[in-house]
Amino acid sequence: MACQHVEPIVDGADTFTVAMPKYTFGRGCLREAGERAQGLGMKQVALFTDPHLVEGEYVAKVFESLRAQGLSVTIFSDIRIEPDDDSVQRAAQFLRAGRFDGVVSVGGGSVIDTAKAGMVCALYSGPLADYFGPPLGQAKPVPGPLLPHLACPTTSGTGSECTSISVIRFNELNTKFVVGSPHMLPNEALVDPAVCDTLSAMAVASTGFDLLCHALECYTAKAYTRWQKVADPQARTLMQGANPWSDLGARRALEIAGEYLERGVASAADHEARDQLMFGASLAGMAFGNSGTHLAHAMSYGITHLMHDVDTAGYAVAPPFIPHGISVVVNAPPIFQYLAEAAPQRHLAAAQFLGADTQGATPDDAGEVLSQHLIKLMRATQMPNGISALGFKADEIKALAASSLRQQRAINNAPKVADQADMESIYQAAWQYW
Repeated sequence: MACQHVEPIVDGADTFTVAMPKYTFGRGCLREAGERAQGLGMKQVALFTDPHLVEGEYVAKVFESLRAQGLSVTIFSDIRIEPDDDSVQRAAQFLRAGRFDGVVSVGGGSVIDTAKAGMVCALYSGPLADYFGPPLGQAKPVPGPLLPHLACPTTSGTGSECTSISVIRFNELNTKFVVGSPHMLPNEALVDPAVCDTLSAMAVASTGFDLLCHALECYTAKAYTRWQKVADPQARTLMQGANPWSDLGARRALEIAGEYLERGVASAADHEARDQLMFGASLAGMAFGNSGTHLAHAMSYGITHLMHDVDTAGYAVAPPFIPHGISVVVNAPPIFQYLAEAAPQRHLAAAQFLGADTQGATPDDAGEVLSQHLIKLMRATQMPNGISALGFKADEIKALAASSLRQQRAINNAPKVADQADMESIYQAAWQYW
């Protein structure tokens, strides 16, 4: 089976692999945590959450469910929003000090990612940086299995409950990098959309654009057939390029974002919209978790590397802080305009899935149609008006591009590979939109 939009090439991959956790979705399903953890063989549970959730109703519900099954539970909440290598090491120390046989994570992507990376560091020797890809690390494979992991997301964006990666800030370079391994995929995901009822409008918007960009990037990614064939199937990464499986989840996630993002931001009482966004986040996670993202995520890391003393309404996080979804979408319109010429049919189809008016549009119009529709969605949900609204100065564009250029795996997963000059042009085009 070939990917729908690119034919196989000589020495290219001719197979793709799909992996995802056992998945449970529905309002109230957090009450199943105890039975789910027990079914994974857990007796001594490390419950990961963050300082903002630890005293809240969702952690209490999971804790009570675990205890009702007779499980021993110890809570770890010393987690940094947008985790770094120091916070991962704290998690690893906690895991090494306990006699845990399983992990339950309750939180957003930061919590779930910390649990994944913390287990890697707790169970296997060597610095975390070794697992990052070049130029920072050696792309060392995670040697073996981690503890059983039940992931319970509380935001509708990252999809981390369905992926085999963690995004970690490496403090020495003050930049995010990705650790990935099939061993890092949670065993089960317990997704209760009721947790979204209490999210702020800005949190729904930011995480919603994260799910949108996950879906858009993996739908338009370089096909798996254009990556080099891997001799050892056990060494095959799930970040393998677009494939028929990832297309399925990405398409539906784009449709959900197009139909429900504005509604979910506008009203916490719109349970249909917020439930759909929660499911869309998981679908996008299942999709990009088996394909990878590309340029929008690569360029987001330049934003969060060089951000100034900035904060974001709706988030109780000390500055400097730019939510991940905002850092991703703020560059997205010119990124997809730049990439569209390399895969015009894909970009035009993606615009249609998002609800853009494509009547009369040709493939040559794909970049403009998609770009303008993204700007329309950003404006409707009060996203920052380009990178100038995040406090950047014009003379920082070259440094932003140089920082993002280090994200080679993501850059090479795009249908057209950007260099330093291309990224400088894109950041310039992302300066202001309206």
